[in-house]
Amino acid sequence: MKRRRAVGRSKTVRLVDIAHARSGDKGDTANVGLIALQPVYYPLLVEHVTAARVARHFKGMITGKVERFELPNLRALNFLLHGALDGGGTISLKTDAQGKVFSTALLRMEIEVRT
Repeated sequence: MKRRRAVGRSKTVRLVDIAHARSGDKGDTANVGLIALQPVYYPLLVEHVTAARVARHFKGMITGKVERFELPNLRALNFLLHGALDGGGTISLKTDAQGKVFSTALLRMEIEVRT
């Protein structure tokens, strides 16, 4: 009797379990670096953590576009979140006008990966 392999199985993974992140600011733009904890995780980040997905994750928190840059030699992605800081640290009334918590917020994102 042949065994059939399950096709299409997936599981939910939190980014905090496969990556770490750092964030900061420049004017009204938050900068978030997402770094794979292990080399095997980097392709998952590239596939699932798209600029569009990050924009949806931060919907209501940012007013501009999201740009993504791939840094394969560092196993990292860098995101620029435009319109995230209400004008920037010196003029914003936001609690986090320097964008330091965006990294923690991104690590809360969940992705579906094939098993």
